[in-house]
Amino acid sequence: MEAETTPAILTLPDPRLRQPSAAITSSEGLDGLQQTLTRAMMAGPGGVGIAAPQLGIPRRAVVIDCRRARHPCPNHGLLFLINPRITARSGSKPGREGCLSVPDWVATVRRATRITLHYQDSSLEERQLEATGFEARVIQHEIDHLDGILFIDRVTSTRDMIRRMAADTKL
Repeated sequence: MEAETTPAILTLPDPRLRQPSAAITSSEGLDGLQQTLTRAMMAGPGGVGIAAPQLGIPRRAVVIDCRRARHPCPNHGLLFLINPRITARSGSKPGREGCLSVPDWVATVRRATRITLHYQDSSLEERQLEATGFEARVIQHEIDHLDGILFIDRVTSTRDMIRRMAADTKL
C-alpha cells in the first residue's frame, strides 16, 4: 500500500492565502478533504488547526484539534467545520498567535473569548457549538483564513510582532 503524502502548507507571500474561499455545497469528497487537512495539521509542528486555503484548496473547510495545545484547555476534540460562521462573540482578550503559513513570526492579537459558531458537518447537516478561551481563538484564526485574512493583519502594533524561536509552537 502506498503511503499518503502530506500536501505542502502554503506560506507568505503566496497570493492564494489572500483569496476568499468558496462555500462547499456538496458532501462529495469531504471525507478525503478531512483526512488531508488532519494529516497536514498533524504533520505541522504544534499545529492545532488548519484551513483548506493553507493547502491551496479554496474551499470553506477547517480542521481544529485543541487537544494538541501546549497548555490543556477546554475543547470539543477534533472538529471538521464546513462553511463555519461565527454568529455571536463576547469578551475580548489579547493573546499570542502564530501560523503554519507565517512560520517565522508570532504576534499579539485581540480576539473574542467566547463565540457561538454555526457550521455544517461532513453530511452538510447544520450544527452549532459554543467555544471559549483558546479554542475560540483558534476557530477565529482559522475562519480568518477562509476570508483571506492572516493573523498579521489583526496585529494592533508591529511592536507586538516577535521573530519565532525554533522550539516555539504554532497556532
